[in-house]
Amino acid sequence: MTTVMLSTMLVLLLLGFPMLMPLLIATLAAFFLYFDMLNPTIIIQQMVGGVKPTALTAVPMFILAADIITRGHSSDRLLDLVMRFVGHFRGGLAVTVATTCTLFGAVSGSTQATVVAVGGPMRPRMLKAGYSDHFTMALAINASDIAFLIPPSIGMIIYGVLTGTSISELFIAGIGPGLLILLMFSAYAVYYAWRHKIPVEPRASWAERWQAIRRAIWPTGFPIIIVGGIYGGVFSPSEAAAVCVLYAMLLEMVIFRSIQWKDIGAIALSTGLVTAVVFILIGAGTAFSWALSYAEVPQTIIEGLHLEQASPMTVLVCIAIAFFVGCMFVDPIVVMLILIPIFLPLIRSSGLDPVLVGTMITLQVAIGSATPPFGCDIFTAIAIFRRPYMDVIRGTPPFIVMLLITAVLLALFPQIALFLRDLLAT
Repeated sequence: MTTVMLSTMLVLLLLGFPMLMPLLIATLAAFFLYFDMLNPTIIIQQMVGGVKPTALTAVPMFILAADIITRGHSSDRLLDLVMRFVGHFRGGLAVTVATTCTLFGAVSGSTQATVVAVGGPMRPRMLKAGYSDHFTMALAINASDIAFLIPPSIGMIIYGVLTGTSISELFIAGIGPGLLILLMFSAYAVYYAWRHKIPVEPRASWAERWQAIRRAIWPTGFPIIIVGGIYGGVFSPSEAAAVCVLYAMLLEMVIFRSIQWKDIGAIALSTGLVTAVVFILIGAGTAFSWALSYAEVPQTIIEGLHLEQASPMTVLVCIAIAFFVGCMFVDPIVVMLILIPIFLPLIRSSGLDPVLVGTMITLQVAIGSATPPFGCDIFTAIAIFRRPYMDVIRGTPPFIVMLLITAVLLALFPQIALFLRDLLAT
């Protein structure tokens, strides 16, 4: 049955069908070939059940907040703030991109939105400063991975819903690995600028820095709302998402006046389209996962890999490899929906901390999203930068190596992710 489902998916993907069709058709093929005694309405029930968890209401709201600030002035103000403080250092422009991706990730939770909001305006400035185009594009693509780890993270919301893990604990656990990636990217940016003799930018005066702080003080309120509000017990992650939407609207419509009421319809339509795609994939992926589980495919795979008695470290490494490879070829949400139910029994029996596993999975999903051949962020960059595929991926290997080093460090030193979680729990 597994062969039929996977081969059906592969053929339909190669024929160019959108991801929804391979998922559903593979599920239907398995159902009618192997589960013909069951009522077909089970598929509909599974799809509806997949999008019913209340925690998923946070997803469209975070997408809406990201759409609002992407069209407004928040990202520009964050860029200007970082630039005023680090732009005069060797590699300052590149460090600005990495740092702003981190800050913007604390607003959007989306890698693709971060590529658009940060990579779009910064690429011309970096090219003018002397950075190569392949380095510039690779930095924007891979630094956007930090947005998938820094709360709010759409990937962590989906993992939390699928496994029953605390989303607030997952959010806080992503901060450590996200900051570690930022440090590594910044160090590499400085080395690259020194090696290629990139000229430094003029030093900003303290008057300019204070002006940038005043301009950016409102956008920096997003992480305070999300992290502070959740861990202060003020509201849940879903309520935090709603507050973020309200805050984004007040910011861009009232304070900055960068968006007018007439723009809300187009923004809402964009959010609705993205949300529809995400939720349709979640529903189809849930039905697909149900078919696998009903046929006891997860148990068969685990037994075939001889992981029942494996050590927690071996289990964690196998999970990391599976998600990394999967996201190189398929949409991250689909990979999570298919693989998490397969590995969930093993995660529970191995004694691994589900928050650590969720952080590792989110990291691997983010890395795979920016890794050739089919990482989704690569194609976002192709659309935004209007450059051919090979030009976009040429500079990615050093960043992928650093991201994989982060994954190894996270496996060896789990407190990178769990320290803040444990600290706030005491």
